[in-house]
Amino acid sequence: MEPGAADLMDEAGLAAFEELRPRLTGLAYRMLAEVQEAEDAVQDAYLRWSGTDRAAVEEPRAWLIKVVTNLCLNRLASARARRETYTGPWLPEPVPGGPGGLGARVLGPLETAEQRDSVSLALLTLMESLTPAERAVFVLREAFGYRHRDIAGVLDVTETASRQLHRRARQRVASAERRFAPPGERWRRLVERFLDAAVRGDLAGLEAILAEDVVAWSDGGGKVTAARNLVTGRTRVARFFLGVARRAADLPAGSLEPSIEEVNGVPALAVRVDAELTMIAVLEASGDRVTAVHAVLNPDKLGFAARALSRSGRLPGPS
Repeated sequence: MEPGAADLMDEAGLAAFEELRPRLTGLAYRMLAEVQEAEDAVQDAYLRWSGTDRAAVEEPRAWLIKVVTNLCLNRLASARARRETYTGPWLPEPVPGGPGGLGARVLGPLETAEQRDSVSLALLTLMESLTPAERAVFVLREAFGYRHRDIAGVLDVTETASRQLHRRARQRVASAERRFAPPGERWRRLVERFLDAAVRGDLAGLEAILAEDVVAWSDGGGKVTAARNLVTGRTRVARFFLGVARRAADLPAGSLEPSIEEVNGVPALAVRVDAELTMIAVLEASGDRVTAVHAVLNPDKLGFAARALSRSGRLPGPS
């Protein structure tokens, strides 16, 4: 081998990995629903990539997808054990994301409706009911469009088994499929109306945009005040968020700063107190009604979002 050839190979290997990093991290985030865990899995994959004979790897993309998927499968067991003892409702870690932003490296490609839907907090929450293998098949098929033949190779199962796992996963998460999701601008206006009614203490106005069977998750993780159980029904959900707004109204003038941001591919409400991010609430909608609210208040889950939002342009909330 000529002098410097090994170094050139290392540079080529690094370039190949970095090109795939957003896709690999997007896969890991969908599998684990936690940013640091996803990035750790991808870093472990990098270490394996750097230590392998890359000349013997015919398809780097396929090799790395298989490695990351299996690393995530290994991590899911310990993640589920932690979530079983979690205080109150557990929600995935929210990720603000726009083209080129810090969150884009975690969410991965969002070019298609399927890719955007696959990072919704509602779907990620429902995927907790899947077995690890079902989750892997569902993510690879729905988010990345892999053929069952390719998925079978990733998981070392038969193509028939892959199809069966996918069918079971689809049945379990069917309730997450929106009958009709409003386009981005209509969705944003719905979030603006929700925020405006909450800030003004308008119970009737808030109830008017909530579905009758709306459900609210409030994830404080035992670190901050939050509902320990799901809040259900139009009136209860409206009163719950009006109570949150009233507590915020007692803060010193100028300390409360609500805004609307893109989170997990959709417009969402972000709340800062004294410039510190304290809540992200993602609304799920069907038509012109809010069907669910996923409110993340656990400060441990807001660190990445705070960093991502501090590096991106921010959208003002309603005046």
